[in-house]
Amino acid sequence: MTQDLIARAQAWLAEDPDSETRDELAKLIDSADVEELAARFSGTLQFGTAGLRGELGAGPMRMNRSVVIRAAAGLAAYLKAKGQGEGLVVIGYDARYKSADFARDTAAVMVGAGLRATVLPRPLPTPVLAYAIRHLGAVAGVEVTASHNPPRDNGYKVYLGDGSQIVPPADAEIAAEIDAVRSLNDVPRPESGWEVLGDEVLDAYLARTDAVLTPGSPRTANVVYTAMHGVGKDVLLAAFARAGFPEPVLVAEQAEPDPAFPTVAFPNPEEPGAMDLAFATARRANPDIVIANDPDADRCAAAVKDRDGEWRMLRGDEVGALLAAHLVSKGVSGVFAESIVSSSLLGRIAEAAGLGYEETLTGFKWIARVDGLRYGYEEALGYCVDPEGVRDKDGITAALLVAELASVLKEQGRTVLDLLDELALAHGLHATDQLSVRVEDLTVISDAMARLREQPPTALAGLAVTKAEDLTEGTEALPPTDGLRYYLEGARVIVRPSGTEPKLKCYLEVVVPVGSADELDAARAKGAELLAGIKKDLAAAAGI
Repeated sequence: MTQDLIARAQAWLAEDPDSETRDELAKLIDSADVEELAARFSGTLQFGTAGLRGELGAGPMRMNRSVVIRAAAGLAAYLKAKGQGEGLVVIGYDARYKSADFARDTAAVMVGAGLRATVLPRPLPTPVLAYAIRHLGAVAGVEVTASHNPPRDNGYKVYLGDGSQIVPPADAEIAAEIDAVRSLNDVPRPESGWEVLGDEVLDAYLARTDAVLTPGSPRTANVVYTAMHGVGKDVLLAAFARAGFPEPVLVAEQAEPDPAFPTVAFPNPEEPGAMDLAFATARRANPDIVIANDPDADRCAAAVKDRDGEWRMLRGDEVGALLAAHLVSKGVSGVFAESIVSSSLLGRIAEAAGLGYEETLTGFKWIARVDGLRYGYEEALGYCVDPEGVRDKDGITAALLVAELASVLKEQGRTVLDLLDELALAHGLHATDQLSVRVEDLTVISDAMARLREQPPTALAGLAVTKAEDLTEGTEALPPTDGLRYYLEGARVIVRPSGTEPKLKCYLEVVVPVGSADELDAARAKGAELLAGIKKDLAAAAGI
């Protein structure tokens, strides 16, 4: 067994085009580190609807140039099989370790396969790539990014010509083509032949960002902004300048791209401590609102000063409802959509405004495909506010819309918190929370799901479970997915494995009726108490 493992590692080493991962693998082979070699060669990184994502390193279970070249070859073969073998593939990348290398390898593979390829001029936000696909009439797009994952990770996200991320069956068909690549020596990789774009696509994207704002709307909000060591700063500043907002105050320590993400444990605004420097800057600058992007700037977070004077992050569901209410006030038409893990408040806002509403599976690959979409959001800080321009979440245009809303409220002598109160009075207090467990051993997740399926809870926090759904069977409205949904009296719970990280995620919502403004504080306290009870009981039921 050990000899077979070393033989496979040596065969991989012989083909590896990267001196860095070759050296790494050679050391593992020389030291006969069987445990580490087994971890690297226990299978291959699976290509799914999130594309690829994993830790950087040598071997088929890590992200590296060999894995990326195979993925690109599989995508090229898929496109050719679909009759798009002469089409254009546009490639973007972030500022993580190896991202530029992976982008260049992808371009070379596309050209070698007979397709045309263009690469964005430098590390840029993911929404610029999503925009470029439709703007350039490409048959596919690739974004090299691991979004808000830890520094050691990278990833590979694939879009088709409609500008949306892939969904089944395209993912399985591409994966089959990747599996069919026998040797890297069979994959032509010319040294040139692709185009590196100038700023014309970025300029067109920036010109498009104005479409999310109402002509003549107030643009007075003062903003503190953090790019979270990612690629958002320059594009966001340019968009804000074009729109006529005051120049945001930058969180200096996090303003420039840095793949080491030195000031945060996880470069995700949702993670504890990630916003500490932004709040410190806000205490000095006293802005109207704090805005954060994640490292590839497709997500947008917002924070406000609470009534006790402390800065706090708004939940993704709160921002989702605020932007929906703002769009309703503009008189928009079309369909509002969200994934099943997001707050049901959006449906109530849409219904009250006479707008269409749809629920989808988790991920913008589904939300972006809703017919007639005008606005889509997901609780994990993702907002699609200009679906005609970018059929994906977009942290830049979402930030503009947040700043416009803050400006409108400022001119009216109101605050974001006032608007949240008004929404609670109109539709009930919708309180949401998440039980998220990061694991080293993935069997913890499968065991928890199995346990819940075998012994589903009958009550959580004293609320009876009125209906339980196993989403692997699909529903009338949803295709099958690995998830469980529980309806309770005045509450809802969804449990699912994360599609991009080693996490089990449980999404909780309670709805507390509110009769008058005097009842808001009591409703919030009751909501928090119920959420805490559900979280505790659910963790016990799942054995986590």
